[in-house]
Amino acid sequence: MIQSLTGFGKAVLQLPTKKITVEVKSLNSKQLDLNMRMPSFYREKELVLRTELAKHIKRGKVDFSLYAEVTGDERTYTINKSLVKGYIDQLKSIDAENGLNSQDILSTAVKMPDVVSPERVELDEEEWKQILTCIFEAVEKFNVFRTDEGAELEKDFVLRVNNIQEGLTSVETFESERVASVRERLEKNLAELGDQVDKSRLEQELIYYLEKMDITEEKVRLTSHCNYFKQELNGTESNGKKLGFIVQEMGREINTIGSKSYHAGMQKVVVMMKDELEKIKEQILNVL
Repeated sequence: MIQSLTGFGKAVLQLPTKKITVEVKSLNSKQLDLNMRMPSFYREKELVLRTELAKHIKRGKVDFSLYAEVTGDERTYTINKSLVKGYIDQLKSIDAENGLNSQDILSTAVKMPDVVSPERVELDEEEWKQILTCIFEAVEKFNVFRTDEGAELEKDFVLRVNNIQEGLTSVETFESERVASVRERLEKNLAELGDQVDKSRLEQELIYYLEKMDITEEKVRLTSHCNYFKQELNGTESNGKKLGFIVQEMGREINTIGSKSYHAGMQKVVVMMKDELEKIKEQILNVL
């Protein structure tokens, strides 16, 4: 089972005086890059929350957002009344020629520095427990999203690997024809030399040349890599990095087969296998 690095999860909690909305979304990244956005009065929980989220999210460029919307009678700001009165008294003492009336004085006073300040409210632990439950509900939905996306990726991977294995099977149909063609071409060229050719040496050189064209080992290794790749897809954990390493090994074997082909039909099959492998490489970057 594999998971995608792309994910989204959202959960909403309605408290007596506020509405909490939690969103978790991610894109692909080699490491965990966690960006957290939350109200200042929850900041004291950020470090603990960051550690917990890392256990459940593991990897990806993740944006975590916690929004708090006040819906009830909860004061979050206070007005410094004594400071406002002081400003008003000072404004009244200004010469009347400035044309200020009582309404102007009040509206000017409330705009002065430090009149309105955030109210420091101690975090309610019971409230935080409810918010934490909401957070992990969003994370659970986020991971379900990742799993569903991973299932789609897995289908595509299996299709591509099967195509590579089918191509490997079709390569075998060209092998005897390829060897016969090479032997015929060499013998034709050497026949022009007449009796100058040492038949015994010719056979030795021909055997050496055909051995260099042999792709039996490459076929065995490529088949093993393809089977191992599909085995890892069905594993209990998602490991995109490991799958990436297997894909690299598959690429080496396909390239070697291509360099030894010496046959137009075989080359076409190798190009097809390379194309399928490139599509796997593109998608493997989005696997957790």
